[in-house]
Amino acid sequence: MNSLVVSSVSKSFGATRAVDDLSFEVRTGEIFAMLGPNGAGKTTTIRMALDILRPDSGRIEILGGPINQQAKDRIGYLPEERGLYSNITVLDCLAYLGTLKGMTSRDAKARAVELLARVGLDDAMKKKVSALSRGMQQKAQFAATVLHDPDLVIIDEPFSGLDPVNTLLIKEMMYEIRDKGQTVIMSTHMMHQVEEMADRMLMVSEGSKVLYGRVDDIRQQYASHAVYVSGEGDWASLPGVERVEHDREEKADLVCLAEGISTDDFLRAAAMHPDIHLSRFEVALPSLEDIFIEVAGAPQPDAGTGRKANGA
Repeated sequence: MNSLVVSSVSKSFGATRAVDDLSFEVRTGEIFAMLGPNGAGKTTTIRMALDILRPDSGRIEILGGPINQQAKDRIGYLPEERGLYSNITVLDCLAYLGTLKGMTSRDAKARAVELLARVGLDDAMKKKVSALSRGMQQKAQFAATVLHDPDLVIIDEPFSGLDPVNTLLIKEMMYEIRDKGQTVIMSTHMMHQVEEMADRMLMVSEGSKVLYGRVDDIRQQYASHAVYVSGEGDWASLPGVERVEHDREEKADLVCLAEGISTDDFLRAAAMHPDIHLSRFEVALPSLEDIFIEVAGAPQPDAGTGRKANGA
């Protein structure tokens, strides 16, 4: 089952083509990442899915059909530009937003108290929204987004303004949403976050689809012919090894293999060699940033970095 289906959608603003014949699906019960540099068309696509903007052409279905008020009540949306009312208390703001999604005032207030405590804002709930720091507002906005227990959560740049501790907290809450069978769509330009969190992804550039599918499958598809190893022995002495480089970041040796030599061939040769003792063996996988550079042809600003290896 799909939570979102985008079929051949295009959108222009004057002479600028923001989204160009874009098609993809988001499955129910996954964390799906929309990835790309600023201005790639991510936010425009989200706004079309939510009926904030209308596509020039193409079709969008969300939660099983065209967007309507019933579907909107089942969606939580956290925009990159914060949307909380600034001159009322945090608690009153969240409780009011909950009633707009069909909750009773009592239930919305109780749920708001629970969530504000969860994100560490229990001492701030009686403060005006305008008195909160940027990071505190981001946490309050996230609480407002999930207050009504939506079937679909859409988050634009979810970790903007958060320190590492609060970033980890919001990540945990997003995993909990997915584990309940609900769907999370996160739009970001931070590629390392996608590598860590997303089940599947869509990478866009200049409004067009560049990569689409399971994150692990995409990284495997573009994997270099190499492995990371640690242990004892002379890796270069094994058959099929072209060169060995030490990777400080990985704290391991990168062994590049000759054409026609598989990682299994290398592992088999290492296991049979009496003077080779492996303590680590991982297929070297490129980061999404490296893949983007390869397929899009140019590095992107603020792309972030990710691990270059994954367990084999």
